[in-house]
Amino acid sequence: MLNSDTASRPAVRPVPTTGPAPAARWSRARWLLLFATCIVIALDGLDVSMVGVALPSIGKDLGLQAGALQWIVSGYVLGYGSLLLLGGRLADLLGRRTVLLVALSVFTVASLAGGLSMDAGLLIASRFVKGVAAAFTAPAAFSLITTNFEEGPERNKAISIFTTFAASGFSLGLIMSGLMTSLSWRWTFLFSVPLAILALVLGFFFVPKDARERGAGHDVVGAILLAAGMLLLVYTVVSAPGAGWGSLPTVLGFVVAGALLTAFVILELRVRHPLIRFGIFRVAAVLRANLTAITLFGSYVSFQFVLTLYLQDVLGWSPLGMALALLPTGLVVVTSAPFADRLIDRFGPTVLIIVGLGSLSAGYLLFLRLGTAPVYWLDVLPPVVLLGIGFGIGFPAIQVQATTGVHDDEQGLAAGLVQTSAQVGGALALAVTTALIAGGPAAGGGHDPAGLAEQLAHYRPGLYLSAGLALAGLLIAALPRRRRLAVQPG
Repeated sequence: MLNSDTASRPAVRPVPTTGPAPAARWSRARWLLLFATCIVIALDGLDVSMVGVALPSIGKDLGLQAGALQWIVSGYVLGYGSLLLLGGRLADLLGRRTVLLVALSVFTVASLAGGLSMDAGLLIASRFVKGVAAAFTAPAAFSLITTNFEEGPERNKAISIFTTFAASGFSLGLIMSGLMTSLSWRWTFLFSVPLAILALVLGFFFVPKDARERGAGHDVVGAILLAAGMLLLVYTVVSAPGAGWGSLPTVLGFVVAGALLTAFVILELRVRHPLIRFGIFRVAAVLRANLTAITLFGSYVSFQFVLTLYLQDVLGWSPLGMALALLPTGLVVVTSAPFADRLIDRFGPTVLIIVGLGSLSAGYLLFLRLGTAPVYWLDVLPPVVLLGIGFGIGFPAIQVQATTGVHDDEQGLAAGLVQTSAQVGGALALAVTTALIAGGPAAGGGHDPAGLAEQLAHYRPGLYLSAGLALAGLLIAALPRRRRLAVQPG
């Protein structure tokens, strides 16, 4: 048929060329659109790193133990992870500009409320609301890039800049958290407010209106089932050490959480307008990208939580000293991420994901040497640099792989999926880490070598978990390729 059709067509004279066409120069409006979305993702990186370093100070001020402290992180990632899919889908349905501006306004108010809260419950609630808002801003911002920049080198360049800002936010958050926490941990929440306002102004003037998808529905029931199932699952894991793994509340919690998540899957397979169209996972690259996102983000959230508590609460490092210790990770990511698009164009995202997760695995394994009197230049800096290299090349490659070959009307879904995988991975890994280190010796309970060794042994399972997750991601990324299946939207 192809040969017959081709033969029946009139000959088309080829247009003479002198080489590949030069890439079109981006207009000022396009750069400002990219800048607005970059500030949005920088706020996410800023929030994660600033809060992580401030946790010990928050705990001392509000009288919170590790099990309660983790909810300051988990409240955000659960709100984020459980509603990202709905956020990505609503961005496709209602318009990315509308969703971005409304959610960014909520994010700004929640940041202000967190910084002014006087109660632990209110602080955690503000973190959850902030995570919910981010669940709408992040996929809207990312899908604005994937729908306004053509797939290939142009989109790879835009995503590379986008991830550089994410890394810059993380890096800036590390150093600013040390400075802000030295004044008061409240400033670690208030610092985001003016940046969010700037993103709002830029978004209002420079993010173009986009067409809404017509005739589609909103899977609100699916979003509720997913959010409820994830919240109950994480709460049960965190509560299990105190209640007992075989106790009725723990067993019942796992059963109900499993039932909610199973109901979610069944609903998605039957509902007319699903929150997740599971057929998208028939693209092997999309499936791998989501699995590796779980391991990459989950391993680092677990690692930062354990290391922050150990260095500050046990060894007595100051918040600024802790921030400076981890700062090279952000700096390496910032300096390497701008070149990621060229590396992706040359080697493909899979190779970079393998190298990135290999570097992360090596960094976590080196951290297992950590002792009671670490020498920074020998025990901390080398693995910190390896973590930065791993993120700098691995994270943007996962983002590219997760959206390659996906139709424009599902870019919001694809962007939401990979970010959901990352946040859900972080929430579950953090819950398991909290369960592993719960009930150990009191931090600061003994500064003699034997007491410090006992406390280090108490925190070490969290480091094992980080290394194990990264190695699992490396294995997934390195598995032999399968033939890619074509997937049509709808």
